[in-house]
Amino acid sequence: MTYCVGIRLNAGLVFLSDSRTNAGLDAISIFRKMMIYEEPGERFMVMLSAGNLSISQSVRELLQVQKIDGANGANGANGGQPITIWNATSMFDAARVLGATVRRVHAQDGQALKAAGVDFNAGMIFGGQIKGEAMRLFLVYSAGNFIEATRETCFFQAGESKYGKPILDRVLTPTTQLDEAAKCALVSMDSTLKSNLSVGLPLDLLVYREGRFRSDELVCIDEHNPYFRMIHSTWGQRLREGFEGIDDPRWDGGDATHPLMVGAARHEPMRKIGNPTERIV
Repeated sequence: MTYCVGIRLNAGLVFLSDSRTNAGLDAISIFRKMMIYEEPGERFMVMLSAGNLSISQSVRELLQVQKIDGANGANGANGGQPITIWNATSMFDAARVLGATVRRVHAQDGQALKAAGVDFNAGMIFGGQIKGEAMRLFLVYSAGNFIEATRETCFFQAGESKYGKPILDRVLTPTTQLDEAAKCALVSMDSTLKSNLSVGLPLDLLVYREGRFRSDELVCIDEHNPYFRMIHSTWGQRLREGFEGIDDPRWDGGDATHPLMVGAARHEPMRKIGNPTERIV
């Protein structure tokens, strides 16, 4: 299992992924889940992968050479010529190439995996910017279909997502600043690391600023990274402080500001009346 998160904001994009792959309790390895496709000044794209490692590695390599029919490209672009991620004029078309690559790997390996009792399981977060177009972010499924981030849903997760989602839901909006979003992503990752052993260090964090078309802010974070160590200790401490600052429940009401039991709003639970072992005479 793994955990990846991609965030699209007005100011730019944030990508974060772990690197743990495990095939059992004693078979744990490190494989990077972030792949950057970059043509400085022209296009910048990032793919984060989760799921079966052999599938995601095949997709990663084939994506660089995969072509799709350009006749139905966005706005009739490419003049009917085959579209690749290197000549696509929109991120939508680049996402179509990625979807076609996933389907190609399924056509090649799907039956063999099924015969071996292995599900075709792969999920990708794919985002970036192509010159002449705004930044875009997509979540690509195992079938090769995809959805795009919107103002209402400005982030995607892949892999072990449940532990890190609450902080993202509460903090992120399209107007969130990039550094604050990077901090939020790291807190989300720290929460996941705390609760799930299948997610692990080192982490890859990338912050992309709108219109740059290059990866200037990219860091690999291990257990010695001073900022992430600070995040880990501070977030845990502030959670405990916040928890301790909430009043304990008051069952008798009394003069409590927030009583637990309120007569007017009380709902009687289901109860069994009488003793079924007693005989009725």
